[in-house]
Amino acid sequence: MSISDSMNSPCSRQLAASDSRGWMIVLAFALSAVFIVLHLGDLPLLAPDEGRNAEVAREMADSGTWLVPTYDGMTYLDKPAFYFKTVALSFAAFGESEFTARLSSAGFALALLIAIFLFCQRVYDRRAALAAILVVASTPLYLAFARIVIFDMTLAFFVCSAIFACFLAEQSEDAERKRWYRLGALASGMATLVKGPVGFLLPTLVMAVFNPLDGRKGAMRRCFAPINWAIFFAVVLPWFVGLSILCPDFPYYGLVKESFARFTTQEFHRTAPFYYYGLIILSCFFPWSLLLPQSISAACRSQRHWTSADRLFMVWALVVVGFFSVSQSKLPGYILTAVIALGVLVGRVFSSALGNRLGRSACIVRRGAAALAVIMGVLALFAGGWLLNPSLVEGGLGLKERAVAMIKPQLPLLLVSLSVVVALSLAALRSNDPRLTFLGFVSVPLLLITINFPGIQRFVESRSSRNLAAAMPEDLGKDTDIACIECLPNGLPFYLKRLIYVITKDGTELTSNYILFEMHNDSKELQRIILMDQLDAWLGRHKAPVFLMANGKQRTLLGQIAARYGARVIPLPSGYAAALLPAAEAR
Repeated sequence: MSISDSMNSPCSRQLAASDSRGWMIVLAFALSAVFIVLHLGDLPLLAPDEGRNAEVAREMADSGTWLVPTYDGMTYLDKPAFYFKTVALSFAAFGESEFTARLSSAGFALALLIAIFLFCQRVYDRRAALAAILVVASTPLYLAFARIVIFDMTLAFFVCSAIFACFLAEQSEDAERKRWYRLGALASGMATLVKGPVGFLLPTLVMAVFNPLDGRKGAMRRCFAPINWAIFFAVVLPWFVGLSILCPDFPYYGLVKESFARFTTQEFHRTAPFYYYGLIILSCFFPWSLLLPQSISAACRSQRHWTSADRLFMVWALVVVGFFSVSQSKLPGYILTAVIALGVLVGRVFSSALGNRLGRSACIVRRGAAALAVIMGVLALFAGGWLLNPSLVEGGLGLKERAVAMIKPQLPLLLVSLSVVVALSLAALRSNDPRLTFLGFVSVPLLLITINFPGIQRFVESRSSRNLAAAMPEDLGKDTDIACIECLPNGLPFYLKRLIYVITKDGTELTSNYILFEMHNDSKELQRIILMDQLDAWLGRHKAPVFLMANGKQRTLLGQIAARYGARVIPLPSGYAAALLPAAEAR
């Protein structure tokens, strides 16, 4: 990108020196920590991943196992055990809560920011490193995965560490080069423990494309030296072999179904158009994505000014986005490391603009401020119009009463937030000060997670089972089994700290591809799954009382079963209902 504007000018050196003061580093990391940790435990577990992943970790902590994860008491091999173990350790150390469930992701997010800072300080300068971590930390995609119970941030930490290490290895000599490559092999192995083959495929692909483009002859041969293979397999093989012995179907499922079939087929129902990730970058990299079109254009015209590190991050972003664009399975988190690479490059643009307010980078930043002012201004006018004439807006958009109830109370603070961003952007344009522009961009996510957090909380609460768990009858003893008809409220096993029977036609309620695989193979290990056509027989012989739950259309069936057993239907939050059925011997 236009990252060469007067980087060696006296003004640039003076600013770089001023930025080197320790308080700037403390301030940047403190603000990054606010982005990641503020309100970390205030939201209930989100559907579908958080409730399931937190429960897998809870069961792991409860049982003391570390090799074979379980979900609702059944073997769960959709992902390796490493990430679940980190969450289980958090539970063991600090207790079970939403905060401790998310602590692992937040910790790896902060650790990754440290790695980004150290790398960028080494290959660029301290000002660029500070700008990079603030851009990355305030990116919506990074914020989201730093604050939820999911694997992607842990994977990103190890993938980025592997790429950093392999890059620095070729900038070093002899023993130091070997140490960097060994660190890269270790990081690739750990990434594989987090999420399988993609953990080593991503750094391998990035470096395989980058090294020839950067003229690094023999780099891949040195990268794949026997000692590096030995380190990688020393990390991965104990897990893979041990799990394969305990679960003989794991090699086929893990390598063929979960990896190859996920990439090449539509079996996992996560297909999306080829341009899907363009939309994800536009929205989940906002507002920084406003700078990308002109930055890309400027970069293409000034390739001779690219540093080796610039080329790395550009190749990195293109390879990761390209790789997953051809995949048949697409999810936003797949390109998290590409967004991190883009964040570093945008940080370079701002660093360059600070060094030369008359250069091309400063021009890109000014136009970005103008675009941000226009977009936020339009949204502010819309929010103001909604406040002045709510019936017109709500009727015109066809909003449902539930949506209005969640959004409308937040409108005044949302209008204030939008106005603040517009004011900062206009002030930056008037003063031609990149620092104000940077503040305006950073204020978008900052205002979202501070004064607008109650709006987020209302939305998440409406989709969580925390309130449902709190509404369960207090006299529901441990000797009473809970069963759900064609549903499994997300996070309910975690909040109740107990296993639940699932009455199902096909097992999709458990959101586990491995459990579906086991059902297809008629596994005898799925004790918590009751097929719909066996429901009456199961209830007839079940020795314990059953608290039977249902929602939607199955509430009618619940009422019929309750009437048959002389039980009363109890209404529950979020559209659920339940009936307490006596044990078979008591009927």
